[in-house]
Amino acid sequence: MLEIRFHGRGGQGAFVASRLTAIAAFLEGSYIQSFPTFGLERRGAPVMAFTRIQDGPIDNHSQIYEPDAVVVLDSTLLKLVNVTEGLKPGGLVLVNTELSPEELGLPGEFKAATVNAGGIAAAHGLGSRTSPIVNTAMLGAFVKASNFVNLESIFKAIEQNLSIATQNNINACRQAYEEVRIR
Repeated sequence: MLEIRFHGRGGQGAFVASRLTAIAAFLEGSYIQSFPTFGLERRGAPVMAFTRIQDGPIDNHSQIYEPDAVVVLDSTLLKLVNVTEGLKPGGLVLVNTELSPEELGLPGEFKAATVNAGGIAAAHGLGSRTSPIVNTAMLGAFVKASNFVNLESIFKAIEQNLSIATQNNINACRQAYEEVRIR
């Protein structure tokens, strides 16, 4: 079973990213789960979303405590939340930031990756310059850094589930796939 935890802020699309990842895996024949957890349920508040991917039925319906990968849509959360809590040794931490993976200062036991998803999303007209919606850009970077699902499956999930700015989301996803930096 592959387990992924998404950290973001309300309005950035963490749950949509979780759901699109699950849909992509489903299109590839896997069993899936995708669900959010919210705190204050307001725009800008920290949120988490979870995705499980497995070859057979999934009986576990709890929150994910020991993920294989963590996707951080807002780098300011690194100061508020221990995003690596429970992360399996060798697990992936992907962060939306202009910093390099080495500059994050994460323990060497984790695979680190970074991408400027905010800049990419803004360049493709997703959200605004001050509040870009980074979820699909983060998915492109996640696909390359993790190899959990295929890029074409993510594109299909976007096409089937996002009715607004579909091509812009696909283009942002593709650009982030090409620009992600991995340690």
